[in-house]
Amino acid sequence: QVQLVESGGGLVQAGGSLRLSCAASGRTFSTSVMGWFRQAPEKEREFVGGIKWSVGWTSYADSVKGRFTISRDKVKSMVYLQMNSLKPEDTAVYYCAAMSSWSEVDYWGQGTQVTVSS
Repeated sequence: QVQLVESGGGLVQAGGSLRLSCAASGRTFSTSVMGWFRQAPEKEREFVGGIKWSVGWTSYADSVKGRFTISRDKVKSMVYLQMNSLKPEDTAVYYCAAMSSWSEVDYWGQGTQVTVSS
């Protein structure tokens, strides 16, 4: 089992920034990718971006490229999502995910709300 706990969500004005954190614990050795997803009201959960845990390669959805940055601290087992130039359409619940591949989520965090006001 892997436990994931997100933090850092909140309310921010358009154009502002937030940094989300995800603390991972448990059997993390089987995790290949740490991902961030989001789900807006009445929409499906979507991939935001991810980081290859071992080497730090990152991948992002087109909608956030150039605005969001994912990083990790291997010693602390932490993953971060730095969100800049936020837009109202970024409003969603953001989830951290432990993935065995870029296409398979094994564990989800509980989510943290991000609200961007116009």
